Amino acid sequence: MSDSESDIDADAAWACVLARDRAADGRFVTGVLTTGIYCRPSCAARHPARGNVRFFRDGAAARAAGLRACRRCHPDDVARDVAGIAAAVALIDQADGVPTLAAMATAAGYAPHHFHRLFRRATGCTPAAYARGQRARRMEQQLAGGARVTEAVYESGHGSASGFYAAADDRLGMTPSAWRDGGRDVEIRWTIVPTEFGPMLIAATARGVCRLAFGDVGEATLRSRFPNARLLPADAALTELAQAAVAAVGTPGRAHGLPIDVRGTAFQEAVWQALATIPAGETLSYAALAVRAGKPGAARAVGSACGANPVAVLVPCHRALRGDGSIGGYAWGLDMKRVLLARERDHRTARPGA
Repeated sequence: MSDSESDIDADAAWACVLARDRAADGRFVTGVLTTGIYCRPSCAARHPARGNVRFFRDGAAARAAGLRACRRCHPDDVARDVAGIAAAVALIDQADGVPTLAAMATAAGYAPHHFHRLFRRATGCTPAAYARGQRARRMEQQLAGGARVTEAVYESGHGSASGFYAAADDRLGMTPSAWRDGGRDVEIRWTIVPTEFGPMLIAATARGVCRLAFGDVGEATLRSRFPNARLLPADAALTELAQAAVAAVGTPGRAHGLPIDVRGTAFQEAVWQALATIPAGETLSYAALAVRAGKPGAARAVGSACGANPVAVLVPCHRALRGDGSIGGYAWGLDMKRVLLARERDHRTARPGA
């Protein structure tokens, strides 16, 4: 092994190359000795033979070995892209309100239209959507900390109370006061139904499913999150939702179409949104999800966000794997995760044209 590979797990790096994992871009470059070029791990060019490949820490190390940058994937642009997104995220996180696109693009060092495309490709959401999510997260933290609603509105960067109230009920699934007060006056119906994976708890507000969990779970699970909500037994609507949820768990490769009412921090919601974009039968690494969620390098935090997912299977956190391709963790057990992934792959293969 050369000095350039001394701190690189070559087997894991090769797995990233075969998967064309964009999350690995910037962590190393792939040198192809027969062509004399080096590429991003995600380069769309035809894969070289493994014996002709060497991995380098960065473009400088590859150039020192006599290689030149690929003109198709432009590997030397990766570090600049990552730094630019990180600078924009820092601006958003520190701003009182939502920065303009021009301000975010300037912080990143790109023209606005190019920055917008780059940010969305890397994070899975627009810069404005990410900024709004951060502002909402600050609002939720203020409310959870006991701040009065009016104070929380302005402390979180909202320009006016009317602007917040116009959107708060849709985002929080309840009024700001109810969010602060553990779901006071919110009705949540729940039940436990049998599945092939054991008992499944399903609970829903008037907006949709707010909890889907397996194993030894019951009313205490909901009380811990909504201590002041009115917990009620299942009615006909929830019974219908429960039947559809059991079918979704049994056939995870099919779109379930169930309404969902879940809330988390801005980062958690960004991770859950990114998970929902992964096609059935496919997977993404925690690192790739971190990039899509706007926090490059936060792979460990992605794992925590997956663990906090309140609606198992409906938000498919089972599609998240470790960077080396291993299965990683799963709140409801690795056996269940393996079965879900296998069924999705089988369903994808069985579809006409798949």
